[in-house]
Amino acid sequence: MQSDYLAYALIDAVVDSYFHPLEEFGDQLDALEESVIHQPSMPLVHQLHVLKRELLVARRAVWPLREAINNLLRPDEDSLISDEVKLYLRDCYDHTIQVMDIIETFRELAASQMELYVSSVSQRTNEVMKVLTMFASIFIPLTFIVGIYGMNFDPEYSPWNMPEIRWYFGYPAVLLLMTGVTSLILWSFWRRGWFHRS
Repeated sequence: MQSDYLAYALIDAVVDSYFHPLEEFGDQLDALEESVIHQPSMPLVHQLHVLKRELLVARRAVWPLREAINNLLRPDEDSLISDEVKLYLRDCYDHTIQVMDIIETFRELAASQMELYVSSVSQRTNEVMKVLTMFASIFIPLTFIVGIYGMNFDPEYSPWNMPEIRWYFGYPAVLLLMTGVTSLILWSFWRRGWFHRS
C-alpha cells in the first residue's frame, strides 16, 4: 500500500511539474501580444513559431500521460489498484485535463497573435499606401498641366495653338491653377478624414 501511494505521488509530481512551464508560456504570450500590437516585426513571428512548437511538444508529452492514467482508472476485476489510490489517480487525471486545456488555450492564443500580427502589418501597409496615394493624386494633375504647357505650340499658326502662352499673366495664371488644383485635392482628402490618425 505504501508503494501505491509513492507511485501516486510520483505521477502527481510529474503532472504538476507541467504547470510552472505553462505559466512561463503564458507570460511570454502576454509580452508577445504587447509587442505584436505596438511594434510588429519578423523576429516576433519567429518567437511565436518557436512558442507554438514548444506548446505542441508539451501537448505530445501530456497526451500519452493522460491516456495512461485513464487506463489505470478503468474498472477491472483483476486490478491491483485499490479504490483509495484510484481516487488519487482521478485527481491526477483531472490535472492532466487542466494541463491539456491550458496548452490548447495557449496554442489558440498563439494562432490569434499570428493573425493579429498579419492584421497589424496590413494596417501599417494601408497607412503607407494612403500616403503614397495622396502624393500621387496631388502630383498627377500637376504633371498633366505642366505637360500641356510644355508642348510649346506656336499660337501664330493657329488660334487653337495655346493662345494663352502669349498672355501677359499666363505664368502666374498656370501657377494659380496648379495651386487651386492642389488645394482642391487636399480639401477633398481632409473631408474624407484621410489626415486623421485611425
